[in-house]
Amino acid sequence: MFHGLSAFPLTPMSEVGINEKEYELLIQRLVSAGVDSIGALGSTGNYAYLSRIERYRVLKIAVDTAEGIPVMASISAIRTLDVLRLAEDAQKAGASAVLLAPVSYQALTNEEVYLLYEQVTQSLSVPLCVYDNPSTTHFHFSDELHGRIAELPHVRSIKIPGVPSDPEAAKQRVSSLRSLIPPSVKIGVSGDPFAFTGLNASCEAWYSVLGGLFPKTCLRMTRLSLNGHADEAERISARLEPVWSLFRQYGSLRVASAVAEISGLVSSPSLPLPLLPLDLSAREQLKSILADIQTMEGS
Repeated sequence: MFHGLSAFPLTPMSEVGINEKEYELLIQRLVSAGVDSIGALGSTGNYAYLSRIERYRVLKIAVDTAEGIPVMASISAIRTLDVLRLAEDAQKAGASAVLLAPVSYQALTNEEVYLLYEQVTQSLSVPLCVYDNPSTTHFHFSDELHGRIAELPHVRSIKIPGVPSDPEAAKQRVSSLRSLIPPSVKIGVSGDPFAFTGLNASCEAWYSVLGGLFPKTCLRMTRLSLNGHADEAERISARLEPVWSLFRQYGSLRVASAVAEISGLVSSPSLPLPLLPLDLSAREQLKSILADIQTMEGS
């Protein structure tokens, strides 16, 4: 479950509602590529902009369309009571795992975050992935806190936000975290620009935004990295650097939305207000990049 490429698709939506057919087609694209797992309702999946009913509907579509590929569902919410309800919904919908970030309007303490995971894991019957996403939550996990949470029942993965760019520093960072968690808890890298370095620093999984759009390319890079073919994987990552640069500049969600629209995978608009699409100059820049990625995806 927590190994290889976990692809996180966009949830295409507008003020009219969720485009369920387009979402189903995005899931089918991942199934055809043979991704290792699917991350529904992640940050790219717009979970924070959806009601509980909408989240259940999106997850049910993902599970029903996945043809047996494991689906991990975000259950993040501001209030613990809502997280518990979403966890119940995820299990009812058939999710194979849940993903939880410590989202809050008020700044959380370490003890508050620990208690959140403690309460949630008590009611679970599926594995949980800890979502460490400080750029969104503004909460910074210490490795010691990760170690405490990793001892809780059902915790099976940590989705780290990235690794240092220096390969040796990346290996040390992953090794330091691994020394504090049980062997049953796997480490996955997110933040697509860090993917190659993280995988080659012994992360077991890549939780990928771009994998939700170009799964064949990202799956190839993942498997090359995990099978020791670092040079070939690095060449793919280098070709993707123009996209990584746009991710850094505009954020992965807006870029993913624009990629999906330009590629004809979803209609426009595909983001909920108040989020706005990339401006015209950025979209033109993206168009010039996509031809190379689409070539890789088709090869």
